[in-house]
Amino acid sequence: MTTTLSRRILPPSVDRIRSRYVLERNVLVYRRLWLIVLSGFFEPVFYLFSIGIGISELVGDVVGPNGQLVEYTAFVAPALLAASAMNGAVFESTMNIFYKLKWAKTYDGMLAAPLSVWDIAIGEISWSQIRGGLYAGAFLIVMLRMDLLQSWWSILALPAALLIGVAFGAAGFATTTYLKSWQDFDLITLVTMLLFLFSATFFPLDVYPPVLQAIAQISPLYHGVEIIRALTLGAVDSGIWVHIGFLVVMTIVGLTITARRLEQLLKA
Repeated sequence: MTTTLSRRILPPSVDRIRSRYVLERNVLVYRRLWLIVLSGFFEPVFYLFSIGIGISELVGDVVGPNGQLVEYTAFVAPALLAASAMNGAVFESTMNIFYKLKWAKTYDGMLAAPLSVWDIAIGEISWSQIRGGLYAGAFLIVMLRMDLLQSWWSILALPAALLIGVAFGAAGFATTTYLKSWQDFDLITLVTMLLFLFSATFFPLDVYPPVLQAIAQISPLYHGVEIIRALTLGAVDSGIWVHIGFLVVMTIVGLTITARRLEQLLKA
């Protein structure tokens, strides 16, 4: 009994990680559902095109992270890239996870095999990261075609988007373990929309009222936006480590909560 419980609660050692099987299962499932994955790419691209064609001409230049004026489209595009990674990871780690957990009982079957809750948590969060990374990678190609990558630091924008994806995937999975019904996803949608609108996505942080500035700085998306904006605009400084650290801590906390909640919900 003690051995079985330890295997399910404690993180697996590196040579015994079996989370890849969870990842492989998702790849096999989505091999026939690739249109669903593809559809999530278009929303941020439409935002970018509408801004580049119309709004940018009205707004003009704005102050970038290095204090210099930049074209409005170049200012907004990195934020949309970060939001694309967030949306892909959140969608995968909430609705799809909820179905597997509450309705399909997928994880009950996995735990009957030689898998632990940590294997499930790491595998599913990794898949959420991959889905967010796919959106971000495609969006990055669009930015390249539109000549919106202004620095060689931009080659690190995709790894940064993967960090955003894994952080939101971990937080999304942890949150999903507390949801009771499909109606609860209205709150998830509301939160992601607020993050999208109030994380210095469309305007520099200093134009916000002081209260909103304070709130925005605790937004996970804000930290993701600041990382990718600094990379694509070539404004990298030591402050970027604060934003990276925030997302790393968010990942660790989300993963830990997810594993412990799965242990509570899937008692064997």
